Amino acid sequence: MIRPLLALLPALPLLAIALPAAADDSLLDQGRAQSEAFLAGDIESIWDKMDADMQTALGSLPEFEAFHDAVTAQLGEEASVLDETTATEGDFGIYTRTGEWTQIDTPIVLQWAFGPQGSIAGFVIQSQPVAAESAWLDYQTHADLRLPFAGEWFVVWGGRDIADNYHAANIEQRFAYDFLVLDETGQSHSGDAQTLENYYCWDREILAPAAGEVIATVHDLPDLAIGDSDPENPAGNHVVLALGEEEFAFLAHMQQGSLTVQQGDMVTPGDVLGLCGNSGNTSEPHLHFHLQTTPDLFNGEGLPAQFQDYRADGQDVTRGEPVRGQTVAPN
Repeated sequence: MIRPLLALLPALPLLAIALPAAADDSLLDQGRAQSEAFLAGDIESIWDKMDADMQTALGSLPEFEAFHDAVTAQLGEEASVLDETTATEGDFGIYTRTGEWTQIDTPIVLQWAFGPQGSIAGFVIQSQPVAAESAWLDYQTHADLRLPFAGEWFVVWGGRDIADNYHAANIEQRFAYDFLVLDETGQSHSGDAQTLENYYCWDREILAPAAGEVIATVHDLPDLAIGDSDPENPAGNHVVLALGEEEFAFLAHMQQGSLTVQQGDMVTPGDVLGLCGNSGNTSEPHLHFHLQTTPDLFNGEGLPAQFQDYRADGQDVTRGEPVRGQTVAPN
């Protein structure tokens, strides 16, 4: 199954990172072919194209066939295709198809991940997520927030809609962001995708976004190999800051042993908190950031985070909320 790529919470296991990319006709054809095979019940042909990890995860061909039968019994048949997209995630191609089905009112998402040689590396079928209801849609951030890094970073997930930000389905992370660094070709790494040091955001300094008090830290969790994750410790190595006015900032997935602050420290904007890493429930090095009403990751409500004095795609922004697909940098 496709686990959350660049995700903080294990409660959202089914959406992959979607970097902006022009539609890839070959990837579109691959996705359509496997979707049609699944819909037609041609499960053996799909099984034969799956890589060893996928086959191990699913157990056996009869178990996969039983899964297909359970899906069709519950959902019926696909009645129409509402949307198709392709994207890239490292060396993998992602095809996502949203459709209407005969026995359920909610749109259903089919998603396939293909390896470099065309093998099937992931498959997901789920109801289309919806954004969590929030009483804070009109909220204005009290803290004088600055982007928590130097230089240009890419907004992988950010915004108020599910299409721009899968976090929006979760009340605590309703307005969360994931940031990483891309090169001019849209890749997040050079060379071997399995080498953490090849990721452009790896080892970058993570900075305090505002004045506040460090009220919680974790620093000793391992940085994970690409393909591994730690859902038991979703935030990985992280810092929680109390910014005042009941605003709490979470900065997650930092490098093991890199934190430069501890509980009780007071920080000012731009102070180094640690280094970008790959700890916790994450698929590649990146920074997760969000504000919420409590310092408890699993008990609070997400708050809009309006950053000040930054550039988005080269344009000056006095105060705003970055959205997926933008390249942002502090002024």
